[in-house]
Amino acid sequence: MRYSCVIFDCDGTLVDTLEDIANSMNQSLTHHGFPAVPLENYRALVGWGMAKLAFLALPEDARTEETVQKISADASRIYFEQPLIKSKPYPGIPELVTSLKAKRIKNAVLSNKPDPVLRRVIDGLFPPGSFDAILGERPGEGRKPDPSLVWELLVNLDRSPRDSVFVGDSEIDMETACNSGCYPLGVSWGFRPRTTLEAAGAAQIIDSPGEIWGLL
Repeated sequence: MRYSCVIFDCDGTLVDTLEDIANSMNQSLTHHGFPAVPLENYRALVGWGMAKLAFLALPEDARTEETVQKISADASRIYFEQPLIKSKPYPGIPELVTSLKAKRIKNAVLSNKPDPVLRRVIDGLFPPGSFDAILGERPGEGRKPDPSLVWELLVNLDRSPRDSVFVGDSEIDMETACNSGCYPLGVSWGFRPRTTLEAAGAAQIIDSPGEIWGLL
């Protein structure tokens, strides 16, 4: 096999989480007197973590540090309480994950979603033991595209970057893959357009999960 490890992004790659994230942020915004953001606009805003999402969702004249922290904290609390109302795996993803396990290909999830929320999403949508490792944002630690997070996962999985494919739907994911030395594989079914993935360094873009076997 050309590669023996697959690291997945979560939002927009494994799971369509857009509506639950948007609803959580919009509830926080409207509660504090700010306008809600249309659902489709969130496609270009998510991926950097909840604090950056709050900054981008707020009107420009309201983006003070205090307001961003307040909106972000409330949205995070709401999202933690209800992360799985609309979210579901993309078609073909459960089957792919099952096949990877059956063929003993190491797999992991790396996300800028807070680690406790990420684990709730993965545990709620996939059978136990579907992934060999799961890593979300932790207080005081880096976030994608920091390559150290990938390397931490790979050490735990006993794999190296040259053995590994990083799968994602955003420029953040492609930058993470390139920074860490993994093969940057984009997916077309997520939140960003193909042109964004290509510009960020995607070596290949697939249109369905099963196409990954061409690499493996």
